[in-house]
Amino acid sequence: MSLNEDAVLRALGTVQDPELHQDLVSLGMVGSVALEGGDVHVKVDLTTPACPMKAQIENDVKEAVGAIPGVERIHLEFGSQVRDGGTPAMPGVKHVIAVGSGKGGVGKSTVAANLAASLALEGASVGLLDADIYGPSQAKMFHVEGKRLMADDEKNILPLRAHGIKIISVANLVEDGQALTWRGPILHGTLQQMLQQTVWGDLDYMIVDLPPGTGDVQLSLTQLATVSGAVLVTTPQEMSLVDVRRAHTMMKKTHVPVLGVVENMSWYALPDGTRDYIFGEGAAQAWADEEHVPVLGQVPISRILRESGDEGTPAVVSHPDSEQALAFRKAARSLAGQVSIQALNTLPMV
Repeated sequence: MSLNEDAVLRALGTVQDPELHQDLVSLGMVGSVALEGGDVHVKVDLTTPACPMKAQIENDVKEAVGAIPGVERIHLEFGSQVRDGGTPAMPGVKHVIAVGSGKGGVGKSTVAANLAASLALEGASVGLLDADIYGPSQAKMFHVEGKRLMADDEKNILPLRAHGIKIISVANLVEDGQALTWRGPILHGTLQQMLQQTVWGDLDYMIVDLPPGTGDVQLSLTQLATVSGAVLVTTPQEMSLVDVRRAHTMMKKTHVPVLGVVENMSWYALPDGTRDYIFGEGAAQAWADEEHVPVLGQVPISRILRESGDEGTPAVVSHPDSEQALAFRKAARSLAGQVSIQALNTLPMV
């Protein structure tokens, strides 16, 4: 095999994306190939900037191209292009990802906030919709509470911005401390306004923080947008899993794929380095195995999460090297990988 662009493409055709199980050429992930003597320049466009398998792809590309006679140096560049499943979830929005739990008190909003911030840190364009109408908390978690939402000349809502994320919450639509007593039609109309009458622009991912339970907001979301998938949040406690099972059943009934589960409050790190599994151990993994759902991450309990939420900065930003932040970053990359798999599986047959 002589050194030319065709030889490089043939070599790249032997490299598979470890999650999508197809070769880079067939997937259209080879952005460019250029030769300068023995130097080979390759650009690979990942299906997400949060690709969890980037290191393996890099090793496999260098091994395959390096085996071509005449190759002296390999210059590998990565780009990214998040792909939808053939049609966007909403105009300009490639993927809508719901984060729910079936119950309150498990840290669902904390997980949603840190997943959104993690995806943004990876380089993705991200929006966060706080759909927990009765108990909105994302405005507080991103330090935009008290800020009023503005509108453009066409009376479309302009989202707030924090840490590279576009954010909208009902907390920024009503007076502070106001108790909402809205019912089905008003809830549906409010969610429709937040989704369809907001200037979201072009987004790779929109994270939707769902309210507890399996009620009107969850149903309305599936009617107003094509939901790429859901992340379920639980603690290791069996009582939490009872409600997660209900949420999982609802997702199946509304044809929303469950992309994975995040186990929050997995353990408490003791001063001597051991772990205290104060809410139990292994139940979430057992349920996930039973339902063939991946565990995206396990996040240990810590005052870091409470303090970062109160201070209005997600832990992945305020404490990037903490065990909690690293767990969220890993979970976000795993989530992005699952979204890419789901998008490939839903592409129309040619």
